[in-house]
Amino acid sequence: MNSSVLLRLVVMLVQLWPCSPSTQNSSPQNTVQSFTPARRVKRGWLWEPLFATEEQISPHPVYIGQLKSDLDKQDGNLKYILTGEGAGSFFVIDEYNGKIYVTQKLDREKKPFYTLRAQAINRSTQLPVEPESEFIIKVRDVNDNEPQFLDGPYVATVPEMSPEGTSVTQVTATDADDPSYGNGARLIYSLVEGQPYFSVEPTTGVIRMASQMDRETKDQYLVIIQAKDMVGQPGAFSATATVTINLSDINDNPPEFQQRLYYMSVSEEAPVGTTVGKVFAEDRDIGENAAMDYFIEADSSDVFNIITNNETQEGIILLKKRVDYESKRRYSIQVKAVNRYIDERFLKEGPFEDTTIVKINVEDADEPPVFTLENYVMEIVEGAMRGALVGVVTARDPDDDESPVRYSIVHSSHLKRLFSINEHNGAIITTEPLDREIASWHNITVTATETRNPEKISEANVYVQVLDVNDNAPEFPKNYETFVCEYAVSGQLIQNISAVDQDDSGEGHHFYFSLAQEDSNSSHFTVKDNQDNTAGIFTGKSGFSRQEQFYFYLPILIEDNGTPPLTSTNTLTVTVCDCDTEVNTFYCRYGAFMYSLGLSTEALVAVLACTLIFLVFFLAIATIRQQQQKKAPFSEKMEEFRENIVSYDDEGGGEEDTEAFDISALRTRTVMRTHKPRKKVASEIQSLYRQSLQVGPDSEIFRQFISEKLEEANTDPSVPPYDSLQTYAFEGTGSLAGSLSSLGSNSSDMDQSYDYLADWGPHFKQLASMYSSCRTVGD
Repeated sequence: MNSSVLLRLVVMLVQLWPCSPSTQNSSPQNTVQSFTPARRVKRGWLWEPLFATEEQISPHPVYIGQLKSDLDKQDGNLKYILTGEGAGSFFVIDEYNGKIYVTQKLDREKKPFYTLRAQAINRSTQLPVEPESEFIIKVRDVNDNEPQFLDGPYVATVPEMSPEGTSVTQVTATDADDPSYGNGARLIYSLVEGQPYFSVEPTTGVIRMASQMDRETKDQYLVIIQAKDMVGQPGAFSATATVTINLSDINDNPPEFQQRLYYMSVSEEAPVGTTVGKVFAEDRDIGENAAMDYFIEADSSDVFNIITNNETQEGIILLKKRVDYESKRRYSIQVKAVNRYIDERFLKEGPFEDTTIVKINVEDADEPPVFTLENYVMEIVEGAMRGALVGVVTARDPDDDESPVRYSIVHSSHLKRLFSINEHNGAIITTEPLDREIASWHNITVTATETRNPEKISEANVYVQVLDVNDNAPEFPKNYETFVCEYAVSGQLIQNISAVDQDDSGEGHHFYFSLAQEDSNSSHFTVKDNQDNTAGIFTGKSGFSRQEQFYFYLPILIEDNGTPPLTSTNTLTVTVCDCDTEVNTFYCRYGAFMYSLGLSTEALVAVLACTLIFLVFFLAIATIRQQQQKKAPFSEKMEEFRENIVSYDDEGGGEEDTEAFDISALRTRTVMRTHKPRKKVASEIQSLYRQSLQVGPDSEIFRQFISEKLEEANTDPSVPPYDSLQTYAFEGTGSLAGSLSSLGSNSSDMDQSYDYLADWGPHFKQLASMYSSCRTVGD
């Protein structure tokens, strides 16, 4: 086969249609569209793109094109083969003439094109006459999809009174058809519902305001938007979407009072802060646009006040000052409501405020009496006689009937009653003279009660100041201890003195000091007034003698500057000391004490010596008696025959420590000998005595016992958590001769011989004589 032979892909058109998109899509009967002018050449293959229309429905295969070779003599020697995507299922080829058919309905939205391979072979040799080549069959779109609003439902908000053309929101629809071919995906928007308030742009879907709207008239609108494909041409598909458009509030309405006149009342007994009434101005706006503030205008603002309840937007009128029915019975006030937030865009429409008139009537009430003053201050001189007038309080009934008033004083049960009051005229008098030095001020509570209604009571405070008079003479502030040495020289300062006065001098106290005229010792001492409320005591001579005169008593005359002046004579005691020129205060006090007892120094020393000797003698006697009491009644040789005495000092562990040491434990470790009949005592006493001497503090048994007890104390966890000191004094294990009593004896006393008791020494002399007597009587 010659290489110049071309296998041309020939597309046979069943019909030829104009190339404009509108005419091509206007009829669903086209099977093939015109070729793309460009050609593609590859290794001798010459082919052009093929197109198959989607949604083609036919009971028979639809012809879309033909493959034809120049070598094809139409004798059936060439065989055409089609392979690739959809070959044999969607697409088939006539192997004799190369015609291609579509056997099934295609869907461009699922697969927009198919890639296939074409080949021509010689039937005789089964060899290809040309190399295999690929080509594409594109699925041409038809308008088979409706538009869809995927972002719905739509909700939008726009301020009320927005100007015409204000953008509200945008809606968007999509179409699954091919936007690059035909008009199947070209959408156009239109307004189904919403006129004449809104409009929509046909190509963009932007919804705009078509007129100004008032939220107070209607605050929500439902707008229906339609989207059509094929630019709205007949046969186009469409879809709708609902858009909810809310109008947001703006402050375009002023507050308005529904009442132009309010009537209220308040009792004259109402306290400050009482709610008189409420007013309300309605604002058609909502939220903060409806917030308002209330104000009171005119001259009555000093009696009433108004506040705003931010939740209800009501104006609450409060009582700012007490009202009096007898003084003024009616008030008229003007209340103004003003928007709290103002939108300047609407100021030209007028002020955003409104006013109303409130008339308030004062209700009469039975009021308690009223004092002319809340607090009274009165004065009275101290020492005034009983019944002296202090002052007068006055109260009246403010009501029209002017009920008579009765006065009284509130007395405390624990305080002395110093004042009384005339219940008719309110005159306060004293019940006894007052002393400023005891109390300079007195606080009194006076009550006024209506005679006709005793429940109506009022109180007033009365402060009474007691004025001072010069009724206290000056005196020494303390008892002076004044000493002078025997060898003092003339003109020596021995004491500085001052004075105090309980009176209250407005100009300040000034005291004058001097010696009283009756002073017989004026030549011994002198007084110098320092002119500063102090004075100095000086010696008037040199040398003093304790033997001649131990004390000097100086009468000091002190005068104050009161009107009239008062004087007092205060005695200054001067003690003569045994010293040169410098006074030893302790020594002088000691000498004065001895002098007051009438004893000399030598006599005091003798008394102290005797007392010391007596004490020494008494202590010596007590010591001797204690030593005698400590001596044992038996000799040291016989101490082993005593009973065991255990002495231990144990502080114990409190109430829980119920045992210290069981002496029976000590007895159990010793060798206790059985008692023998008394008749054998005489023959065995000596051997038993020697044997008892072997048991004592040095015995092995006793030492073993002490070791065991020490080990128990160290290892026992239940013992108290402190050290315990136990002292044991071992005095023997008892008499090995046994008991002298006949209670445990097998024989009677008549069988016993007690002659051996005489051999035990003088300590048993009395016992021996007793048993000898008993035996004699028995015989």
